[in-house]
Amino acid sequence: MSTVTLIGTRLAEPGTEFVYHGEADACTGCPYRSQCLNLEAETRYRVVDVRENAQTLECAMHDGGVRAVEVEPVAVTANVSSRGAFAGSKASLEGPCPYVECPSHAYCEPDGIDFGTEYRIAAVLGEPPHERCHLDRSLELVELESDS
Repeated sequence: MSTVTLIGTRLAEPGTEFVYHGEADACTGCPYRSQCLNLEAETRYRVVDVRENAQTLECAMHDGGVRAVEVEPVAVTANVSSRGAFAGSKASLEGPCPYVECPSHAYCEPDGIDFGTEYRIAAVLGEPPHERCHLDRSLELVELESDS
């Protein structure tokens, strides 16, 4: 189900994905707060539609202002333990990884997913992009459902 919200004009394109991090200090006193701050913090969203004929509103956070869009929470691609990783099961991230040059690092520490929280696996995508895990973890690349 989509939600109407306000986002920066630079992000206001169908297909754009972003992680909503919650209220910023500059939001205090803004007359549009209730229209902007209506998403779940630390959740990944995709813009599904930009409201036509909506005006661009001034914003202290976005230098180009904000526009009305429709967004939906989206699944996040992540590496989880291969043990018990199948569509419909629950999994959590294995933990932080210091190997930032690894091709799998973005999947071991993806934006929009919290360590220690279990998420339902929407789909198993297969092997992670790395040849060998430097932490000797046995991992599977999956799509985790948003909990929103």
